[in-house]
Amino acid sequence: MSNYAKALKNMQPTNDCLVAIDSDGCVFDAMGIKQRECFCPMMIAYFGLQPVAEAARECKEFADLFSKTRGANRHKTVVRILTELLPSHPETKKRGFKVPEFKYYCRWVNDPDSLLSDQGLEQAIVKAENNKEKHQLQHVLRWSKRVNEMVAEIVKNVPPFNYVRQSLEKIAHKADIVVCSSTPVAALEREWAEHDVAKYVKVIAGQEMGKKAEHLAIMCEKYDKDKILMIGDAPGDYDAAKKNGVLFYAINPGNEDNSWKKFYEEVFDKFMAGEYAGDYENKIIAEFEEYLPENPDW
Repeated sequence: MSNYAKALKNMQPTNDCLVAIDSDGCVFDAMGIKQRECFCPMMIAYFGLQPVAEAARECKEFADLFSKTRGANRHKTVVRILTELLPSHPETKKRGFKVPEFKYYCRWVNDPDSLLSDQGLEQAIVKAENNKEKHQLQHVLRWSKRVNEMVAEIVKNVPPFNYVRQSLEKIAHKADIVVCSSTPVAALEREWAEHDVAKYVKVIAGQEMGKKAEHLAIMCEKYDKDKILMIGDAPGDYDAAKKNGVLFYAINPGNEDNSWKKFYEEVFDKFMAGEYAGDYENKIIAEFEEYLPENPDW
């Protein structure tokens, strides 16, 4: 267990109820700028996609912002683009472009035992069976670290959505709060501190602590499942909640302010009163699923 994960494991509840909250695209309106200005340019550069740069950009935005893989781990998304979306894009076919395979990287990402983070890549590099695998994974690690640097350089002063601050203050009076994200911890801590909202949170859990479902599994050891609510803006957040049998509230992409307003005015009170589960939650989830398609229209 990493030192980060120990912090989550050692957290002591101070209330009976817990609200776990995703960060990017859920609390902060930062997903667009991160994807368009940081992730996408470096993906094109490091994965050799310059001849089909516009198609690669379309694939990246669809995968990370406008589809059911919104908010997924960066490595999962890149492999989806390299193996599925970009090869099927009309511009790729028109140009006869062969998308680089990165087979060792794809194998690492598709291994369910891999820790999909910079730390996990470093571990995989040590275990590499040959120089080609080692060099490929080192190249991807350089990409991932460069993205982190660009995020730190570029993504600044992006405030929380409306009603987030009021909601956090309201929650903190009656329930514990943890951040449950696939973003690196350093970036999360910087963003939450920058906007003076870290003070409401007991633990900030990022990718170094494992997957979101693993974060919630640790929380299920501390709280009754019907007293845990996960708030997220992506299918991965919902999947993590359902895998652990906890409740889920959706921040709908493109309608974030209204989603938070509804949470502040109505949803949190229903959760605390034990009235959220059942038909009410099902209606929230059904509406959320209409926002994100599975496949592109090309």
